[in-house]
Amino acid sequence: MKILVDADACPVKQIIERIAKKFFIPVIMVIDTSHILESEYSKIIQVSKAPDAVDIALINRTDSGDIVVTQDYGVASMALGKRAFAINQNGKFYTEENIDLLMFERHLSKKQRRAGGRTSSMKKRSKEDDERFETAFTTLCEQWYMANSSR
Repeated sequence: MKILVDADACPVKQIIERIAKKFFIPVIMVIDTSHILESEYSKIIQVSKAPDAVDIALINRTDSGDIVVTQDYGVASMALGKRAFAINQNGKFYTEENIDLLMFERHLSKKQRRAGGRTSSMKKRSKEDDERFETAFTTLCEQWYMANSSR
């Protein structure tokens, strides 16, 4: 198992690495060429700035049982299709039960923007967001570790 991170705008990269090290889980962070990222722990994969290049590179490296960290519902949906776990930067798990509704809401928002409408803006990231992510992500890694340490 590995952790794959849609790292271009991911605000929890340090949390991911800290927890992954604790459980000895390899991390792959995927970025495009407009970003610079260095890590002593994670493998960094840099791809072109082409539309969806990061998403495609990340999903092409995803296997069943992997953990994908992304805020993109489309990437999360494809990860779930590969039987991977998907979580966003606020600690929300994407599941078979919630992904269809999230994708539908994304479609409606995009349609509204194309028609000249506005959608709600993102609120500023808080300490509580980081704490929520850390708790959920740690739980996910602990579950993986317990399932695989008995092998």
